[in-house]
Amino acid sequence: MSDSLSADTRVLVVGAGIMGAGIAQVAALAGHRVALFDLRDGAAAAARDKLAQTLDGLAVKGKLAPDAVQAAMARITAIGALDEARDCGLVVEAIVENLDAKRALFQQLEALLGEGAILATNTSSISVTAIANGLQRPERLVGMHFFNPVPLMKLVEVVSGLRTDAAVADAIFALSKAWGKVPVHAKSTPGFIVNRIARPYYAETLALLQEQAAPPEVLDACLRAAGFRMGPCELMDLIGHDTNFAVTNSVYAANFYDKRYVPSGVQREMVDGGLLGRKSGRGFYAYPAGAPALPAAASAALAADAQVVVHGVGGVADAFAAALSQPFTRAADSDWTGLEVNDAQLRLTDGATAGDLAAATGVRDLAVFDRLPGTAWQGSLAVAVADAASDAWRAQAPAWLALLGVQPQAVADTPGLVVARTLAMLVNEAADAVHQGVCSPEGADAAMKLGVNYPAGPFEWLSGWDAAGVLGILAALDDTYRGERYRASPWLLRRAQRDLIAS
Repeated sequence: MSDSLSADTRVLVVGAGIMGAGIAQVAALAGHRVALFDLRDGAAAAARDKLAQTLDGLAVKGKLAPDAVQAAMARITAIGALDEARDCGLVVEAIVENLDAKRALFQQLEALLGEGAILATNTSSISVTAIANGLQRPERLVGMHFFNPVPLMKLVEVVSGLRTDAAVADAIFALSKAWGKVPVHAKSTPGFIVNRIARPYYAETLALLQEQAAPPEVLDACLRAAGFRMGPCELMDLIGHDTNFAVTNSVYAANFYDKRYVPSGVQREMVDGGLLGRKSGRGFYAYPAGAPALPAAASAALAADAQVVVHGVGGVADAFAAALSQPFTRAADSDWTGLEVNDAQLRLTDGATAGDLAAATGVRDLAVFDRLPGTAWQGSLAVAVADAASDAWRAQAPAWLALLGVQPQAVADTPGLVVARTLAMLVNEAADAVHQGVCSPEGADAAMKLGVNYPAGPFEWLSGWDAAGVLGILAALDDTYRGERYRASPWLLRRAQRDLIAS
């Protein structure tokens, strides 16, 4: 079996849809001769013609040289039968997401291609091990999962099944680099890296919607403020709720109905009602209008004669200290971060609800505010006030929070609020993926930034936080909801122990 692939290797792409055509484009521009095949009569030729128009358009815009376009198109051949691809050293399959169809295709290709040919599947959700079952040489099958649109998205998940030869995975890894991509190794487990780690981004917002913690536009705004390009609700509307719900169900079933991945009744209702998002004209939002304006921020005059104490250390405490115009004192040795205003407290969330903290401390006027990663304090930030708090503090707490330069958004008093809860679950899911050998921490970070455009990777978030803080959020969520959903990853628990010893 070949353990290397060069530009001289002829590539067969099976499936002439959007993904297949994109793979053919990337391979041809990298110098490979490409055979493009599709079972539908005329589909491969039509895809080649459309690809020629696309590349010509890029040449007109100056993004590709005209001679490079001509050379690439000369390398792509639309074939009408697989027999015409016997000399190919690599096949990349991009057909329908159906296990039986993929198995049948690869068994046919195995008999057709030479023994040194590598068989790659672009599946996004089906087990590579299962696809290889029935092959005479399952060790030469590997996952080569591109992201749409293929020419623009850098990430390639190189997915090894139980019997994939390491040399084959390494050859695809090296080839992906040669094609200008950023490959990451992954083990064939449900969802691979991206589709697995990303589940909490949707799931936590759906859970907050289920308990009416805040409207979709507020949840979206809070997560955009944390650096995400799109909030979960608008992103699900873009993907399509039928597609997102199907992926969630697939991951849930493939994980033997682990409660961490349980689908949402909110999304099921939307799918049942035909509210699929942009493609149906309505999802969480109506289109083309999109998300409505955010609620008007409450404003209240700050008490100039208030006795103010800045608690804790770090960026948040420093930002409060820099923004205050009246005299204040600092309590750097405090076990919480935020402001004490007379007898009231405004605390950075540690996961506990404002109501629980009020009961534990005896402080009636208590509010908690959300976490924002990094140092750019701007945009919407969730704040929750204890149920027993006075009306005066309910009005004052957002005004004091606004000193940070954010737009406070009132949400229900739920554990972990919005951003802290979501980031903690993303970190926890990534930690479990590493614990189970699915990927490395570096692979997880690269995959999430390049595959779904996250502002940072989960382990990058962890480095700016700490394992104990993440575990505190998870513990508060588990104390409230119980069950398996918020159980902590053993990797994260060991990381917290290591940090404690190191300190």
